[in-house]
Amino acid sequence: MTAETDTTPSTGSCCSPTGSCHGGAADVQIEQSDSVTTVYQVKGMTCGHCEGAVSEEISGIAGVTSVSAVASTGLVTVTSKAPLAEDAVRAAVDEAGYELLGPAA
Repeated sequence: MTAETDTTPSTGSCCSPTGSCHGGAADVQIEQSDSVTTVYQVKGMTCGHCEGAVSEEISGIAGVTSVSAVASTGLVTVTSKAPLAEDAVRAAVDEAGYELLGPAA
């Protein structure tokens, strides 16, 4: 697992007021086979810890094989065995403390 850490933290996130983050995994790889890849826009991620929190929650959805979150763009790429219900992804992102804006354009 790797973490994207080349981001600028801001106040009001999971980061401390000084902008330090607590580390985390941005990419979660489970296994890949025939799969569906969907890119989502997530609001509120500012650092590697944010990426890790979102990735961890989404990776818990049944059928998800990999998740890659990038705080600097707000994009989360999810690969799964079948298309995911947006409600399930939204619930996972909400549980992590962020807002799913929907599939990226």
